[in-house]
Amino acid sequence: MSVPATAHVDLAAISHNVGVLREKAAGAEVMVIVKADGYGHGIIPVAHAALAGGASRLGVASLAEAMLLRRAAIDAPMLCWLYGPGEPFHEAVAADVDLSAGSVRLVEEIADAAVRAGRTARLHLKADTGLSRNGATPADWPSVVDAALRAQSEGHVRVVGLWSHMACADEPGHPSIASQLKVFADAVELAEKAGVRPEVRHLANSAATLTIPEARYDLVRPGIAAYGLSPIPSHPASDGREGRNFGLRPAMTLTGRLVIAKRVGPGTGVSYGHRYTTERETTLGLVPLGYADGIPRAGTNLLEVWAAGSRRRIAGTVCMDQFVIDVGDDEIHAGDEVILFGPGDRGEPTAQDWADLLGTISYEIVTRIGARVPRAYDGGPA
Repeated sequence: MSVPATAHVDLAAISHNVGVLREKAAGAEVMVIVKADGYGHGIIPVAHAALAGGASRLGVASLAEAMLLRRAAIDAPMLCWLYGPGEPFHEAVAADVDLSAGSVRLVEEIADAAVRAGRTARLHLKADTGLSRNGATPADWPSVVDAALRAQSEGHVRVVGLWSHMACADEPGHPSIASQLKVFADAVELAEKAGVRPEVRHLANSAATLTIPEARYDLVRPGIAAYGLSPIPSHPASDGREGRNFGLRPAMTLTGRLVIAKRVGPGTGVSYGHRYTTERETTLGLVPLGYADGIPRAGTNLLEVWAAGSRRRIAGTVCMDQFVIDVGDDEIHAGDEVILFGPGDRGEPTAQDWADLLGTISYEIVTRIGARVPRAYDGGPA
């Protein structure tokens, strides 16, 4: 029996993309970000593919993600950075997961966890250089550095990284880019003068890895680019490669199979609210994916899919589990494949095409594909 919907993930594409990013990093290490279940692609298979492609480290947001990877016997260096007070830092320290701190409180809490774990915590100090999320402001940075050096002198932590994150690297020429580069350079200088000897200094996300050489430092942290989606879709590849994707290849192709095809007459209302009405006798096909699976309801009468050799616009309201397409007089049958988005090789829409139509980013398109859509892996270890 055929599966009604599948997210096909090309692991070879992920390894290829990491290779492209390593080339762009020009000697800097590559940490591939695999948070949010590998941007919807599957955290464990993606981690293996990233490492196979030459990544030397992995990055996750939550402690749960870090521990999931460790339980899967993935022992590569790993950074975790998003948590609140009272979390089980001792488990991460015991599992040799690098932790981030951007406040005195977090430095002290991680140092206490290291005592409980019976080993030294590996710590990256995060500076807020202008994004205004995590990290110490320039005013607070000296006290965070001092707290970390005290904990280091006591043997509880070792400061192995200095880092920050960029706000507008995906907008080439934005004035915040130069400002953040300067603030980060100042933060690194202050920390190193105080006695910090980091293994790595890191600032560059996907966009900065691809377009801002001075942001690359010792390590780059690509996320979306590792999955083959451009962080700067409006920016042509500076190395002369065709298109706007910097030589990256989208890794996910989302497909479904029609569960019904039927002829209806003119003036037939389609789906909830009859937001689409047929103009003539036509054939409708029902695709068993909906907003519970991550298909945006805002894509009603807007998003296109590939079916019967052409792009077809969603006809009517996207429902929780399904949507309808109108194929006119073209022949379709139950069981026929529909490609919702993919790399575009056959003319199908891409995740970026969907993002452009919805006024969002490709990150949202791929990460929202729900857990009830099975993933199928090709081209590498799964």
